[in-house]
Amino acid sequence: MSKKTRSLRAELANRKYRIPNRLYYWIYHFLMSGFIAKKYRPHVVVKDSISDCKGPCFLIWNHLSRLDHAFVMQAAYPRPINIVAGYSEFFRGHLHTVFKMMNIIPKKVYTNDMLGLRGMNSIIRQGGCVAFSPEGMSSIYGTNQPVVPGTARFIKHYRIPVYFLMLKGSYLTSTKVCLDERYGRVEAELSLLFTPEQLDEMTDEEINDKINEVCHFDDYEWTRKERIKWKHKTGMCTRLSDICYRCPRCGSEVEMINTPDMVKCSKCGNGFTVNDYYDMVPLDDTCVIPESPTKWVAMEREHVIREIRENPDYSYSAKVTLGDMPDDRYMKHFATTEPCGEGEFTVDHLGVHYKGTRHSEPWSFDMPYEMVYALPIMTSTAKFGLYVDGEFYEFTPELPCTGKMLLLTEEMHRLHVNDWKNFPWNDYMYQNANDAKA
Repeated sequence: MSKKTRSLRAELANRKYRIPNRLYYWIYHFLMSGFIAKKYRPHVVVKDSISDCKGPCFLIWNHLSRLDHAFVMQAAYPRPINIVAGYSEFFRGHLHTVFKMMNIIPKKVYTNDMLGLRGMNSIIRQGGCVAFSPEGMSSIYGTNQPVVPGTARFIKHYRIPVYFLMLKGSYLTSTKVCLDERYGRVEAELSLLFTPEQLDEMTDEEINDKINEVCHFDDYEWTRKERIKWKHKTGMCTRLSDICYRCPRCGSEVEMINTPDMVKCSKCGNGFTVNDYYDMVPLDDTCVIPESPTKWVAMEREHVIREIRENPDYSYSAKVTLGDMPDDRYMKHFATTEPCGEGEFTVDHLGVHYKGTRHSEPWSFDMPYEMVYALPIMTSTAKFGLYVDGEFYEFTPELPCTGKMLLLTEEMHRLHVNDWKNFPWNDYMYQNANDAKA
């Protein structure tokens, strides 16, 4: 009889979730507060303690980086919490043991998967606390993203207290463009956001607007005003060209040359360095440089909004390497996927598309914007992801165009569907595009 092949997907689908064992939880908290969180000098203020809530509750937070779990844990302790994490993270070798011990709940990012909903429902029925990010994943640019569609409806369904942890500085400890850890300052403040009675009185739109409002924050702006000095082992400019892809002076795209210590346009020489305070310092007086990466991306987003509205035949393609997750073993060496093919990824007015190979066979897909509104970035802006027929895939572009792909997908969705709306404070971008078109 042949040995039965292991299926990690089946094991995850059949997993039962419980409130974390208090001994395991104490050990986990000890490690997080004693060996990890302490490195980042977190200053935690608890205005409303979750331990005062004797029944089930939600804990939400503005998800800035992969290190947030340490700060969320510290703020909630001693009450055990079940944190929600991206489904694809459960296939990474260095995470699966602690994820299972701590009853971390899987969620397929930007999808309505039943696996994550069942896990959260189970913990709530047990009287536990479910901690999740209403943005769906950690920040890409150092500021918050709009809440995932359906968040308010999900919260209202349970009619339980909702606590909120406001984080500051967490993104700058480990940005999406560079995974090297940096040390400056992290602040966290825990408070009660909604009571069940308040949820009863609010519409879904009012709840989503309130969450977007309290999450509204820009780590780069905060550290610039506070003049916080950050320690780092490598250069502060590493891979910034992934998101700062369009030259503000000449308009060239994906032509920014990146070194650990400098970003420079290969066409016109416009460039900058980044100092220990995260200031973007122009190379000379002729350079045109925004104050921060977030302001740079805002400029790029406004250009994309105008660009796709002016051209009904707009299309953008890039050569990519395709990656997927194995089912019979955990991935090693901190990998997020394993290469399985190559092809071309395209964004146009009809949707997002891939045409190429997968495991040496021809493979392609076409997804309309009713099915996709954003591209997940699980760890690094070197690649972007997408769930296709429930399976997670990553795409590593040949050129540093991830930032372009992200903005195009989001703004194409908003143009044609708009379930995932932008913030009210960004309305000027669309008005400027309409004025330019007129």
